[in-house]
Amino acid sequence: MNTLARELARVAQCPTDERLRGLKRIIPARTVQAALRHTGRKDRGGLRLPSWFLVWFVIGLGLFASDCYRQVFRWLQPYRRYGVPPRSTLCVARQRLGCAPLRWLARHLIRLLGTPATPGAYYRDLRLMGLDGFVMDLPDTPANVRAFGRPAGSRAAGAFPQARLVALCELGTHVLWRWLVKPLRRGETALARGLLKFLEAGMLLLWDRNFLSYDAVTAVGRQGAFLLGRLKKHQVFRTRRRFRDGSFLAKLYRSSWYRQHDRGGVVVRIMEYTLRDPGRPAGYEKHRLLTTLLDATRDPADTLIALYHERWEEELALDELKTHLQQRPVLRSETPAGVVQELYGLLLGHYVVRVLMAEAAARQGLSPRRLSFTGALKILRCRWPACPAPARQVRRWYENLLDEIGAEGVEARRDRVNPRVVKRKMAKWKKKRPEHRHYPQPTMKFRDSIVMIH
Repeated sequence: MNTLARELARVAQCPTDERLRGLKRIIPARTVQAALRHTGRKDRGGLRLPSWFLVWFVIGLGLFASDCYRQVFRWLQPYRRYGVPPRSTLCVARQRLGCAPLRWLARHLIRLLGTPATPGAYYRDLRLMGLDGFVMDLPDTPANVRAFGRPAGSRAAGAFPQARLVALCELGTHVLWRWLVKPLRRGETALARGLLKFLEAGMLLLWDRNFLSYDAVTAVGRQGAFLLGRLKKHQVFRTRRRFRDGSFLAKLYRSSWYRQHDRGGVVVRIMEYTLRDPGRPAGYEKHRLLTTLLDATRDPADTLIALYHERWEEELALDELKTHLQQRPVLRSETPAGVVQELYGLLLGHYVVRVLMAEAAARQGLSPRRLSFTGALKILRCRWPACPAPARQVRRWYENLLDEIGAEGVEARRDRVNPRVVKRKMAKWKKKRPEHRHYPQPTMKFRDSIVMIH
């Protein structure tokens, strides 16, 4: 009887799916099970924390990033008399799950949400996409330093190891569609080339000047996509044909030798312009854009110049992830595998919020960018524990959730500029150096270490 009682108590502690039913409309249970099956993480019998729950627990760590492990468990589960697992149990369970199921889930679940009817998602019949990268600060552990590296500095090495993430973003919905997570030593441009293979025909890719190269432009063209991006000042182009709108055709070559001998090259269209607004400090500088949209009649220069500023939508999407969703100065994972898993949880959590916002916006005929990401995230955090247990009531709960998110509208953005500066550059404290990283720790109690001086 004692053995049976212990088994019953153990089963009673197993997580249920009561609070997850509403969001399983976004991440279906069958997709989670498929991820576990394809990656060899299928459950064994008798586990207190089944793998399907751990997938949601990692996503919950992203959605409730400021909360501790045990509190995230409480958000996902209703009260049970046998309590919450200790932090060590949840950490070991995360290690058992690994990164592979989250990778598979992201690859097969995340989809582009914009349609031709979605305001801001398309230019003509071309889906607007962005490409950009960022770095994330990681816990200062030897394992993370070895795997990811620190940023170099003039005074000393960076305070924290960092991971680099480069992502393809759907600009109309802020969905981070495909991404790569690599050590800091891998540059953005190298990672970007690995993402270009995901482009599809009928996409218009917007990127900053650092990504421009002959190989990258030809890779975009091979995918049947088009490009609109900035140019660096030193790049040289010879005018081959000038259009009435001021733009001109030229060739982009692999190197200066190829340009001098006119070998190969890809035909592109160049737009050079300045701004006459005295309220824009950089307005009178010369700006240059490159595009593979060669028809000046169908795509006038002024239209493309205005369109290029849609690229900043990815900057806003990255801000949603790093500032509003993460809400931590550094990630919580102290091992490289945990870092990758946590980043995938954050990105999947961002996708969950963006799906809710896209559905709520579609009901009102708005662009998803006209709804507040912060408001939607707070509403989800507030209403998740109220998800009803009876399955027949989940649909009504989900409908109310969308209505509430749809009410969190934001005003149209103002036309403004800001300097790229920080308010506080230097700290008054001494710089942390290698000898400070593994500081000696006490070997005895404080009271026992007291020595009186006579």
